[in-house]
Amino acid sequence: MVKTQEDIFLTIQGHAKLLAEHRSLKDEKRPKAVERLASARMMGDLAENSDYIQAKEELSFIDGRISELEEMIKRVKLIDNLHKSCQEVRLGCRVTVQAGKEQKIFHLVGEWEADPSSAKISHRSPLGQSLLGKKIGDKIEIEVPVGKIAYTILTIE
Repeated sequence: MVKTQEDIFLTIQGHAKLLAEHRSLKDEKRPKAVERLASARMMGDLAENSDYIQAKEELSFIDGRISELEEMIKRVKLIDNLHKSCQEVRLGCRVTVQAGKEQKIFHLVGEWEADPSSAKISHRSPLGQSLLGKKIGDKIEIEVPVGKIAYTILTIE
């Protein structure tokens, strides 16, 4: 369960994904789990009925996830990722940086939506924190396990 009461920053796409998961759990998976539990209950001795125990655990998990999602949905703050012109890096921006001869594009998102394998970095990560508020041409250095990486900001979208 989500324990803090901080805002949850999501892009429109991330918010839609969260709502879709919630809808799927409530409208599809939970009714099926309830039906499975009812069927297993009718099979007799509940203490030795492994299908009943599994169905009960599955329903409990689904109910817990639904509660967690509902709490998250209440705290969502949408990130405006349709910036007309970005003068500085902020949540929702796509930032093109150069490190040596290599260019990379990072999408700065909230921590719930971060996915480094898709170049979606959290605003709370060391790189995300270093990028926030920077402008085109600014240089930043990030400490990594093998040393430091220097980036120059090329574009902000």
